[in-house]
Amino acid sequence: MRMNARPLPAEDFMKVSKFAAMAMAMATTALAALAEPTTLPNTQSLDLARQLNDAFIQVADHVSSCVVVIEVSEKESADAPTGSLRRFFQGHPRRWKRHQMDGEGSGVIITDDGYILTNNHVVEDADSIIVRLRDGRSFPAHVRGTDPQSDVAVIKIDAKGLPTAVLGDSDKTRVGEFVLAIGAPFELSYSVTVGHVSAKSRAFADEETGNIQDQDYIQTDASINPGNSGGPLVNLYGEVIGLNSMIEGVDRGIGFAVPINLAKRVKDHLIAEGKFVRSWIGIRIETLREDPQYQGFIKGVTDGVVVTGIEADSPAASSNLRLGDVIVAVDGKGVATDRQLKDEISDQPAGKVVNVDVVRDNAHVAVQIKLAPMPGTEAIVSNQQNSAPSNATPESNAFGLTVQAITRQLAHQYGLESASGVVVTSVEEGSPADDTGIQEGDVITEVNRHAVGNMRQFRDAMKAGDPKSGEWLNLLSKGSRRMVVLRDSN
Repeated sequence: MRMNARPLPAEDFMKVSKFAAMAMAMATTALAALAEPTTLPNTQSLDLARQLNDAFIQVADHVSSCVVVIEVSEKESADAPTGSLRRFFQGHPRRWKRHQMDGEGSGVIITDDGYILTNNHVVEDADSIIVRLRDGRSFPAHVRGTDPQSDVAVIKIDAKGLPTAVLGDSDKTRVGEFVLAIGAPFELSYSVTVGHVSAKSRAFADEETGNIQDQDYIQTDASINPGNSGGPLVNLYGEVIGLNSMIEGVDRGIGFAVPINLAKRVKDHLIAEGKFVRSWIGIRIETLREDPQYQGFIKGVTDGVVVTGIEADSPAASSNLRLGDVIVAVDGKGVATDRQLKDEISDQPAGKVVNVDVVRDNAHVAVQIKLAPMPGTEAIVSNQQNSAPSNATPESNAFGLTVQAITRQLAHQYGLESASGVVVTSVEEGSPADDTGIQEGDVITEVNRHAVGNMRQFRDAMKAGDPKSGEWLNLLSKGSRRMVVLRDSN
C-alpha cells in the first residue's frame, strides 16, 4: 500500500535539536533575569524558548490533521465491564489497565484512501464504528484486521485524498526525547499533551504463567487518558513512534505505547490478509549476555540466544536443535537477544524451512527447522500429571529435590514408559529447585552434560559439580525438554 508521507518541512525542524539542547540549560538564566526588575531579561534565552514552543505547536497542528476520533457502538458481552473501563488485555497484570471512554477511542490515518491504525481493544467488540476527522466530516468504518497479541488493529473508511501520518523508527527513539500524545481523552477531541520518552522495552509478565510476554512498550510521562487509546505518540520531527495503549491508573504520568515498528509489521499483514499469523518453533530461550548463570557453562561465544527448553511435538523437537545450543543467526541474519530471535521467527511464513546457526560445544552447527503457525497456549501446556505419592524410597538433596530411579510403578504413575533418567517425586516449596520451576514428575536426563540413567550416575554427576557455581540439569517435563541451573542458596 502506497504511503502518502508528508513530513514537516525540514527547515521547521532544523532548529529543534539545537533548541532542545539549549533551552533547559538557559531557562534558569532567563528566569533569574526576569526576577530582577532592574535587570533586562536575556533575550537570547527567551527567543530560544519561544522558538521551541513554536516547534511544539507546529508538530501538534500538523499531526492532528492525521488523527481521528473513533466512536464505537459495542456488542453486548456477558463479561464486559460497564462504564468507562474496558476489559483487561489478556495476560497483563491487573494493575496495568487499558482505559478508554465507553465507545470512544483514537486512531491515526496511514493511507490517503482511508486505512487507519488504532488499538485492537478500541474496536474488538464493535458492532458499528464511526470515524470523525478533524475537518468535521464523519464516515462509517469497518474493521480490516485485528491482532490482540500486539493490541494493533486496522480499520477502513471510504475516502480519498486524506492527510497521512509519517511513521517513524521506534528503534531509534531515545530515552529523554520530547514527545506529544494526541487523541480524544474523556471525549475531548484533539487534545495534545507533552512529555518525554521515559523508558523503552518495557515488558510485563503474563498474569497466569508469570512468563514475560512477547511484547515491549515505550513508556512516557506524556499524559495519556481514557480515549487516547489508538492515538499517536509523536516526536518533534512529526513522526509517529508509537500507538498510545495503556496507563497505570489515571493522572499518574505513566503511560505506555505500542512501538510503531511493531505496529508497522503487523498492519501490513492486517491490510493484506486481515490477520497476523506468527510462526513458531517451540523453544524457550534466554539472552546469553543477560544471564550470567549460562555464561559460566557455555564457552566459545559471548552473544546469542540460549535454548533452555524445547516443547513437545514442536518444530524444534523434530529438528537437530539441542538444549544448551546458542542460536547466533537465522538465515544468515545475526541474533543477539531473545527479542531479535522471536521477531525473526514470527515474521516468517509458516511452512518455511529456516537455517538456524548455533554454537554447540565450541563448534558451529547448522540446524534446519520447518516453521509452524503459533498454537494457542492450551496446545503448548499439557495437563497436570497425577501427583499421587509413590511407595518407592526417595532420595533427597540440598537443592530441595527428591528423586529416584524410574520403576515400573513410577513410569505408569507419571506416564514415563519410554523415558530414561531419574524422576522427581517431590520438590520442597521455596527451595532452589522450586525457584527454577522443577515439578514432580519431571525426569532428569543429564547433569552437567553427563547422561544419567540411574541413581548412581545421578549421584556421581552431582558430586562432580560445584553447588556454588551451579549444576546444569536437562529435564524432560510433560513431554517437553528444558534445562535449568541449580545453585546452593546457602
